[in-house]
Amino acid sequence: MKVGILGAGPAGLYAAILIKRACPGASVIIYEQNPADATWGFGVVFSEKALEFLREDDPETANLIEPHMESWSEIRVTHQNTTVVIDGIGFNSIGRLRMLRLLQQRADEFQVDLIYNHRVDDLRIFNDCDFVIAADGVNSLVLKEAPQAFDHQQTTVGNWFCWYGVEYPFSALTQTFKTIEYGNINAHHYRYSPDLSTFIVECDESTFEKAGFSRMSEPEYRSVCESVFADTLKGRELINNHSIWRQFPVISNRRWYHENRVLVGDALHTAHYSIGSGTRLALEDVIALVKALEKTGFDISRAFPKYQSQRQAVLGKLTDAALKSAQWYEHFAEHMNLSPWEFAYSYITRSGRISSDKLRKSSPKFASELEIRGIKF
Repeated sequence: MKVGILGAGPAGLYAAILIKRACPGASVIIYEQNPADATWGFGVVFSEKALEFLREDDPETANLIEPHMESWSEIRVTHQNTTVVIDGIGFNSIGRLRMLRLLQQRADEFQVDLIYNHRVDDLRIFNDCDFVIAADGVNSLVLKEAPQAFDHQQTTVGNWFCWYGVEYPFSALTQTFKTIEYGNINAHHYRYSPDLSTFIVECDESTFEKAGFSRMSEPEYRSVCESVFADTLKGRELINNHSIWRQFPVISNRRWYHENRVLVGDALHTAHYSIGSGTRLALEDVIALVKALEKTGFDISRAFPKYQSQRQAVLGKLTDAALKSAQWYEHFAEHMNLSPWEFAYSYITRSGRISSDKLRKSSPKFASELEIRGIKF
């Protein structure tokens, strides 16, 4: 059996690892258009228990990744120069490049054929493969060649965001919201190594245009962002890594497979970065796909439909929550007149996944402060 994979990000690498583990005799080849050490962005964040799925299914990979992760047990929301701490909401993070290198190490152990610096423009390169896994992200070639076959849907979130790094270890996942001359702007920031953090700057379309970001060069708008968040950055400079302004793509496909091709990760769906689940969902997609392949003896005519039917409901709940979170950010300016504690409550309940009872259990200190301040929830 020969398997072709497009894309050597976390989803593509992990798909190769699990297939080789399930079927050691399989030949697996991955094509990646970038060098092995290239990546955009900085850190990858997981919810506190997000790696439990990995430990349950693949403790070897979990043991490889977990020692390199940063952890914290609260979220901080800064609004009107006041920081509100929401206890009991934990996260883990790791540098994206570090994670890729660890997965590359595992893939090498399984003798996966990894081909970097090779842009695939014609899917006929996979003609000798039994099936092909599209793990090549939002601009997937597999999707571009047959969007109607997958019933592909794509829109964009209205807000603009720019992904930076900074040499400063923020103590927790923090959201900093500010009203500036041009409108409203916020930053998502969290550490992913002992001395480095991700720093995502986001604003609505009105602020983006009034600030003139679209007319600035990267050094110019980086300087503006450093000035706006100077107190948060503690005087540090932002680190550029393909840090361009973009709008988040919302991708979905009603059909997950076509002929001998199947979608995973961002090629299949996207989940807004504000819920920190994109990489997790991609890895879970791969686990579900390989389990379906194993249970059907790698008969793709049965495995692909099984993969979609068993994974779709779970995935839908998480992508719906991600969309609600994205929509909250699109309209966060409407909440800027709230007090810091009211604002923090609006933020933590934005995706609809945290009820009042759940908040009392997970974040008792925060819930108690809300009650003391007479905020109903």
